[in-house]
Amino acid sequence: MEQPYFCPNCKGNRMRFHIIEQVPQTVKKDPVSGEIMETYTDQKPDMFFMPYQGSERRIQCALCGMIENEDVFIHMARKNPHFNKQ
Repeated sequence: MEQPYFCPNCKGNRMRFHIIEQVPQTVKKDPVSGEIMETYTDQKPDMFFMPYQGSERRIQCALCGMIENEDVFIHMARKNPHFNKQ
């Protein structure tokens, strides 16, 4: 998290962001009612579950509202280093 960010959408924000921590929850739902039938914690879910492969953290620009993976904001800051070194 000690990386500079730069919004690729509004191209002006380097300071104001929302950090969104994603915590996946593995569940089995009833297809008709939508009720959660089973929640998997540390135990391994059945063979029909693909493991979660999404990002742990998403970033939202607090100026324009764009939400993307953290690496997109880091990549843009590295690509546009105007304010990175002072």
